[in-house]
Amino acid sequence: MAKPPHTARATHIIQSPTGLDFSKIGVTRFDLSDPYHLALTARWPTFIAAILCFYGLITSAFALLYLALPGSISNARPGAFPDALFFSIETLATVGYGEMAPADLYGHLVSSAEIVCGMAFTAIMTGLLFVRFSKPKARIVYADNAVITRHNGVPTLMLRIGNGRATLLADVKVGLNALVRETSREGHGIRRVQELHLVRAALPLFPLTLILMHVIDEHSPLAAFDHESLMAADIRLLLTVEARDPGLGAIVYDLKSYAPADILPGMHFVDTISQDDEGHIVGDLTRISLIAPDEGEGEVALQP
Repeated sequence: MAKPPHTARATHIIQSPTGLDFSKIGVTRFDLSDPYHLALTARWPTFIAAILCFYGLITSAFALLYLALPGSISNARPGAFPDALFFSIETLATVGYGEMAPADLYGHLVSSAEIVCGMAFTAIMTGLLFVRFSKPKARIVYADNAVITRHNGVPTLMLRIGNGRATLLADVKVGLNALVRETSREGHGIRRVQELHLVRAALPLFPLTLILMHVIDEHSPLAAFDHESLMAADIRLLLTVEARDPGLGAIVYDLKSYAPADILPGMHFVDTISQDDEGHIVGDLTRISLIAPDEGEGEVALQP
């Protein structure tokens, strides 16, 4: 019987864009066996710091090689590390100023190797920068809270999103799921993802804002909960958005989570759409999170 592969016991805390931070044992954030994924998922300050560190290490290593054999660089002060370092930087960048140059065969060999490294380093960094800058972003704006209000006499869960681009998004597909904590008959705690069906989950165009609605009827996974049990069950909403950005010619994705404290019953969204004096429709995304209490209803129960 084959033994399972050995995994490290290091604990890594993962900060996801959904706000769900979790830990994994046996994985590492800095997996050097997959440098491409590491370079693309690192944050910009970390990525830039890594580039500078690699650049400094390469130029310093070659500067030490030049110093290993005195006289290999013409017009450089004997044993002067700054001269060797600046010559290394100029060589790595394939830029020669003419004051210092390889003086013997050893110097030519080391400088030739550094030029090759410099060309490879420049090509790799150019590719990584291009990929990082070219990754499409959805620019979806989310309301801070989800609300539960009555719509057509039935309790309805509502979430509001906005198009943060100045251009249209097309072929929008939205998914809403609830992460529910349950206890099995054997007493084991589990988390299960249950789909919350939306009144409309696909749209041909997404110009301004969109209110997503899930009717809490007898078929809804939320029908068995009131507000207190919703908080106690630590139910989280997971919202995914997929759309085509005609300006980029690419599919964009985004996701958002709502904690139990972000789900507010007895509230409704304040309108964000208006018309100007010329009759043009105006969407105010600065008002996307504005909510107000339901009038005359009191607190809306989840059960219909």
